[in-house]
Amino acid sequence: MTVRECMQRLEAEVVVGDEWLDRKVESVAASDLLSDVLATHKHNFLLLTGLSTPQVVRTAELMGSVGIVFCRGKYPPQDAIGMAKVHGIPLLCTRLQMFEACCRLAGLGLEQDSTP
Repeated sequence: MTVRECMQRLEAEVVVGDEWLDRKVESVAASDLLSDVLATHKHNFLLLTGLSTPQVVRTAELMGSVGIVFCRGKYPPQDAIGMAKVHGIPLLCTRLQMFEACCRLAGLGLEQDSTP
């Protein structure tokens, strides 16, 4: 599965990173708590979150995320967009609730990690 295929399934728009949409996604992590993301043991994962701060991009870069999907219609601030460009992390936005986004990706054979 690629970031592009996940984007299509989530009816998401690309904020930045069109050139990185063909990266392979091995799993998904969904959380609004960055401490939970820091505790994940996943690699090449797509991060689903409703938290739209620059710290999300920092955390994703640190943990090896291949992309970030902002759920619930959230949009990242400009400093987060700039940081994502520098670190090569595609940012996507979807109007879907996080639960619905996880359900749509669950049928794709990706390993899921939804943290409380």
